[in-house]
Amino acid sequence: MKRICCVVFLFFWVYSITAQIVTIEPVFFTIDSTITITYDATQGSGGLRGVAQVYAHTGVITSSGGAGNWQRVQGEWGTDDPKVKMTNIGNDKHQLTYNIRDFYSLSGDPGVVQLSFVFRNVDGSREGKTSTGGDIFVDLPELGEFSAFFRTPQERQIVVEEGEGLGIEVVASESADIIIYANEEIIKEGTGSLLFVEFVPDLTGDYVIRFEARANDELVEGSFSFVYQPFSLEVEPPIALELGLNRVSSTEVIIALQAPLKEHVILLSTINDYKVQERFVMNKVPEESIFWIALSDLDPNQDYNYQFLVDGDMIIADPLSELILDADHDDFVTNYSNLPSYPEGLTNGRVSYFRTESSNYNWTDQNFQPAKTIDLVVYEILMRDFLSSHSYDDLADTLSYLKNLGVNAIELMPIQEYEANDSWGYNPSYHMALDKYYGSPDDFKNVVNVAHELGIAVIVDIVFNHAFGQSPLVQMYWDQTNNRPSSDSPYFNATAKHPFNVGFDFNHESQVTQAYVKRCLTYWIEEYHVDGYRFDLSKGFTQNFSANNDEMSAFDGSRVSILTDYANHIWSINPQHFVILEHFASNTEERVLVDSGMLLWGNGNFNFNEATMGYHDNNKSDFTWQSYQQRGWSEPNVIGYMESHDEERLMYKNLQFGNSASAYNVKNLATALKRNEMATVFFFSIPGPKMIWQFGELGYDLSINRCVD
Repeated sequence: MKRICCVVFLFFWVYSITAQIVTIEPVFFTIDSTITITYDATQGSGGLRGVAQVYAHTGVITSSGGAGNWQRVQGEWGTDDPKVKMTNIGNDKHQLTYNIRDFYSLSGDPGVVQLSFVFRNVDGSREGKTSTGGDIFVDLPELGEFSAFFRTPQERQIVVEEGEGLGIEVVASESADIIIYANEEIIKEGTGSLLFVEFVPDLTGDYVIRFEARANDELVEGSFSFVYQPFSLEVEPPIALELGLNRVSSTEVIIALQAPLKEHVILLSTINDYKVQERFVMNKVPEESIFWIALSDLDPNQDYNYQFLVDGDMIIADPLSELILDADHDDFVTNYSNLPSYPEGLTNGRVSYFRTESSNYNWTDQNFQPAKTIDLVVYEILMRDFLSSHSYDDLADTLSYLKNLGVNAIELMPIQEYEANDSWGYNPSYHMALDKYYGSPDDFKNVVNVAHELGIAVIVDIVFNHAFGQSPLVQMYWDQTNNRPSSDSPYFNATAKHPFNVGFDFNHESQVTQAYVKRCLTYWIEEYHVDGYRFDLSKGFTQNFSANNDEMSAFDGSRVSILTDYANHIWSINPQHFVILEHFASNTEERVLVDSGMLLWGNGNFNFNEATMGYHDNNKSDFTWQSYQQRGWSEPNVIGYMESHDEERLMYKNLQFGNSASAYNVKNLATALKRNEMATVFFFSIPGPKMIWQFGELGYDLSINRCVD
């Protein structure tokens, strides 16, 4: 007997009985076939349900390129691309017909093993993916004398809830004797080119579904596994848990996820090859919304990755990951030596990474004392643009320049994991993970350590007003119909409470949001020894709706309480920590925050720039609001600045719009520089902390919005 073994590992999408996200006709095809793709928007993630015009985004997976590695990608994202524009055939179904070889521009035998798909609306703001948020992959049938495969289901991680059935369909290239087994017991057999069974398990636990198809003395087999009726036991953890990763010893960790309203969570990891298994169903803290699992017998020298399968229909990385692996963007990371590898072909989406022992970085900063508040000279840095290499190694070497300049604190624009690589960082996804684009965790620790040796504090800009769509906290509670957080989200408002919001608006009155924020704040102090936080858009930490800036700036007692609580949490860890707010609210509210010990940004850009350009109509060049005394504050806690990342540079406007009188012209470079020098004398003579935006000391004259590369 000739034997062909075709083991199907199934990492595509969850089906409801016989429904499919994508169907292809004909069922058996080659790269020379003309096929019709039908996409059912009601299946999978459902992100395009009700969308009239759908577009395909598609590529091929080859045996040489590796699992999940898209090639020959077709479709210009976010455009009305006619090549991938699908035909709406009604009932939320959309079709596209093409010849595979011609469509993907394939020549010879490229070794195509799968077609890959994501579907979108015209601008790409809505997507159709698998039920667990992954890309959609379709196998090319192995054509020969005889072939057979599972047409449904096609999901790697399958969970069947109590009372539900699982539609199982085997198709063959010709009439065959087909047997379908569940845990080696026959559940259906028959003869033909198709065999379907709706299987309803009668016992909870793990199931392996296997088929045998025989024709012409040939045998083809396939298998997949699933869990029926997973149940999270309410069990007290053996230790007091922090959310996220808890290192118990060099061989044991406990991982905890706070997920209100969710029924069960299953850990997918390196340990179980990302397979759904009953023994990896996470426990639940009694009467709480925290799921946890202990992992033992781990190797301290091994890399481990993990994800969560939430309620059987969503795969997420840990919201409190220490480091994120990203198949889409890690290939472009150049400053991180020995970057851990993404588990290609085993799973989809972003993956959490850990080792059982944290970095053994040799800190030598035990005697560091930050400058007094009144003496602070902060230098604001965007790592992407400050150094051509955008690397932490080079920043560490550059700190002596800043020391000689008189700087005693650096403020780094957001370096937490954000979307993609090229960013200012205000589109955060994982607030506790260091973004890898600038270097490794040890590289950043070295920056902090060297800075401390030079007497320079390190302040981190952190963004807790909002998060973006890659955040697991957003994804867990998502309203597909309205393309926004769901109304029952315990973390986010369905619609923002203020007019300056971007991304999705955190609800800071929620206890789970507060727990998340405090866990992140603690981690950066303890793990990276940072000396302060600059809270971006802190005025947005409110649940009181405002339609305009005047309403938003009015005194808000709830906002004061929230920020004071966060500040007190920080000071309970390190009383010398700088808590800086980008607030710009009423002076009454800011005075209360200052009296509690917080520092607030003081924007003097307009007034100083009017002076440097040579204008003073209606007292435009009045600098007095830079003084804490002028504000009626008891402490010198206004961090004044002439430039920041949010304002146009002084020199650029001097040269573009400077005033003139007779032969004196501010647009003259030498004159413009002298004007800036004079403004700086006024600026630094006002008592209180000061901030310089990178290159301001050089009279940098390029527009803040210029992108040279």
